[in-house]
Formats: sequence, C-alpha cells, structure tokens
Amino acid sequence: MLRRLTILLLLCSVLPLPAFGKSKGPATVVVQDAFVDLHTGPGRGFPSAYSVERHSTITLLRQRTDWIKVRTEDGKEGWVNRSQLERTLTPGGQEVQLAGPTPEGRVEHHWETALATGDFGGANVVSVQGTYAANPQLQIRADVSQFLGNYSDGWLGTMGIAHVFVPQWRVSPFAGIGGGMLTISPKASLVQSEDRTDSTAYAGLGVRGFLTNRFLLQAEYRNYVVFTSRDENEEIDAWTVAFTYFF
Repeated sequence: MLRRLTILLLLCSVLPLPAFGKSKGPATVVVQDAFVDLHTGPGRGFPSAYSVERHSTITLLRQRTDWIKVRTEDGKEGWVNRSQLERTLTPGGQEVQLAGPTPEGRVEHHWETALATGDFGGANVVSVQGTYAANPQLQIRADVSQFLGNYSDGWLGTMGIAHVFVPQWRVSPFAGIGGGMLTISPKASLVQSEDRTDSTAYAGLGVRGFLTNRFLLQAEYRNYVVFTSRDENEEIDAWTVAFTYFF
C-alpha cells in the first residue's frame, strides 16, 4: 500500500502546477512568437478561430486557469494559452510577468482526473477516476477500480453524481451517490468457484482540499450494496485517497 501511494505521489508531482497569481486588470502586450492562436473557448478542445502575427498588439482581458482571454487591435476576442504569451513584451519593451491561475479557477474548471488507492472490503484497491463538473457544486463522476484480495480479485465500474458543498473553499466536504457493476473472480482453491457479476449501488461522503490551484487531495468513504442473485444482498465498506488534477 505504501509503495502504491509513493508511486501516485511521484506521478502527480510531474503535473504542471502554475504559480498562484491575480491579474490587476487589462494589460497591453506585444506578441513575440511567430503567431498566436485565438481559440473560441478556454481549452485546446475549442477550435482556433483567428491568429495574430509577431509584433501585433493585444490586450489581456481575463484569465481562467492556464487560458487568457485577449482582444486584438481590430476588436477580435479569443482565448490564448499562457504558454504562447510567456515571451510577450510591454509596448516599452519590458518582459511581461504572467500570473498563475486565480482562486476563482477552482470553481471555473470542468474536468478532473484522479488516481486513487485504498481499501475495498478488506482488499487493496486502485482506481482511475474521471469527473465532469456541470457547475461548481454538481459533479458527474465515473470510476474504474481493480481490487486484489486474499481470496478473490475483481473489477468495479461505477457512475454517479456528487455535490460539493462549498466549492470555493480550500477544503470542502462532499456527498455522492451512484451505481455500477462488480465482477468478482475467486482465487484457485480445492473447490473451483465461478466468476460472478452483480449490479451495485453506493452512497458516499468525503472531503477535498486544494494543495495548489491545479491539484487537490481527496478522501472518500463509500458504502456499497451489492445486489446478488442469492436471497440477501451484500454490503461492502470502502475508502480511498485520491490525488486529483483538474483543468
């Protein structure tokens, strides 16, 4: 378990973590790269609608995570990744110091991805998680987990929703519900048992805290109800610690 936590920390440590900063208002800069692409939204998934060439003057309007909204001299507006503006100069020829994401970026992002580890009914579990934030408080979540136990191994896939109570706080509690499918493969024994797949539902509580403006630590407890083909259902307690990167 300790080894897996160490690996997760090392993986997350290589993710880009920009400095914290806050813009003081619109600023005018001169482009030094060969060209700068203006996207229709704050992300590489938005198409590039316009480009400005070297020595063009643009105005920086506002910032969302690593994306900055700009306006060209002829009034066109778009979003530019801060990596394309790091070499810009002021009209007087001085270097421009770009701020990192503002605190508001914590609630403006839409996507999160995470690596998690913990305990699933006494078995070690490793999970990959993906989250879409429909708004700052409502999240749509999907998890794929593998657990390794003394007597059986298995896979768990779930989808659900979560409510973040105070998303603008550095540390906030959250609650979630969801469901999915559980596959259990018993290990070899004197009596060979067949693999089984059952549907499951869960309710969970957790807490999430921002370590930086792009990286957070999340701990969660879930109670699963497994709907078996036998006369009675099973309950499984699980907890995980996740290292999450959002964009």
